[in-house]
Amino acid sequence: MTIRTVVWGENIHEQTNRVVAEIYPEGMHTTIAKALNADAGIEATTATLQAPEHGLSEARLNDTDVLVWWGHKDHGAVKDEIVERVAKRVWEGMGLLVLHSGHFSKIFKRLMGTPCALKWREAGERERLWVINPRHPIAAGLGEHFELENEEMYGEQFSVPEPLETVFISWFQGGEVFRSGMTWRRGAGNIFYFRPGHETYPTYHNETVQKVLINAVKWAHNPLGTQTSIHDAPNVPVEKALEPIVERGPRLHQAGEAGYR
Repeated sequence: MTIRTVVWGENIHEQTNRVVAEIYPEGMHTTIAKALNADAGIEATTATLQAPEHGLSEARLNDTDVLVWWGHKDHGAVKDEIVERVAKRVWEGMGLLVLHSGHFSKIFKRLMGTPCALKWREAGERERLWVINPRHPIAAGLGEHFELENEEMYGEQFSVPEPLETVFISWFQGGEVFRSGMTWRRGAGNIFYFRPGHETYPTYHNETVQKVLINAVKWAHNPLGTQTSIHDAPNVPVEKALEPIVERGPRLHQAGEAGYR
């Protein structure tokens, strides 16, 4: 059984910037999807901002095990109703990978509940990613560290909630450091943020980066499937209490009546 994965790309820089178009002639989303499809356990397709419903209809999301998200230039163009649709699926158990500048995406900020702000610099400097959690499944098959010769710098402080786990920490030539691989769980869904991926550098062609993405998709996948009951808020009648009780006070709702939302 393959992990059904959708790689979502904003698909703007590839259409408007010559440098990006030369590095990713089919779009970053296609490059990432092809890398994921090299693993027999993953079936990756793509979706873009420009597609109807941004390529993320309810039916498609219901058939998605893991969603990979890359955005940058126009986070605001993503419709709020689609953001809520994706958040609902994450709560139900769909995995989510947020890449690079997706830290400012509506969906990441929605699920983190924080500004998700950071320092940054475009200088094509070397990034050394240290594997500080070598036994984590996302780090499987990696050495002590790996390097990207040219990348955009992201620096602390990164205003996100304390993660469940930190897998990578980056060092940049300018001296800054950054928590470049972190995990969270929201509802039944696993979330992984992975920092590398500036569009003017060939980061997603890098074999080690591709390996991390493959590992992350497998980690984020929830084999138990969708947990729709996570949205339920049942009003339990007195007579159905696990232990016998006597009603002793006034109430707003009748037995079994739905509560306010």
